[in-house]
Amino acid sequence: MLTCKNIKYLNWKKLNNMIPAIAQHYVSGEILMFGYMNQEALNNTIKKRLFTLFSRKKNRLWVKGEFSKNFLYVKKITTDCDYDVILVKVKPSGNTCHLNRFSCFKSSKPIYSFLVKLQSVIKSRKKEYSKKSYISNLFSLGRNRIAQKVGEESIEVIIAFLEKNSTNIINESSDLLFHLLILLQSVNVDFKSIILNLKDRSYK
Repeated sequence: MLTCKNIKYLNWKKLNNMIPAIAQHYVSGEILMFGYMNQEALNNTIKKRLFTLFSRKKNRLWVKGEFSKNFLYVKKITTDCDYDVILVKVKPSGNTCHLNRFSCFKSSKPIYSFLVKLQSVIKSRKKEYSKKSYISNLFSLGRNRIAQKVGEESIEVIIAFLEKNSTNIINESSDLLFHLLILLQSVNVDFKSIILNLKDRSYK
């Protein structure tokens, strides 16, 4: 983890006191944007926990989101093995690209990044009730009903499995995962916690 004290060990000479910086979504791994930092920009990124670059065109620091308010909140900062590139794991507050896209890179999405967006939708439906939303209505029915739905979908997956019906297995597994995400949000458990837990386990 980079700190204000150890950034002096980075290879600043390679690009004339500048260093490439990559912003990556802290959960999905999606690459969001790329830019350059000088030492002042990196110090600002570390201290304020906001992704900050140095604009060579304007010759000044600029905090991503300073005009759009779509900030990139810093979760972790690391460097590569040669100490000449910075990887910043961030939590975006909105679209990153100036073209109003989630990422500046069209093909950077890992296939599971959709789950991150789905979780965000579920969170918003929990926070702001809508009569037209199935998710909101399920939250309003309480934990027992949510648990019942997860149980029902689990049984549907088992039935599809025993029937050896691949199409139904896919459909019912999708329903199960969807309702499991709702269950997790009902007790404020982030899907990232599940991913990290699986990652930390030793499977053979």
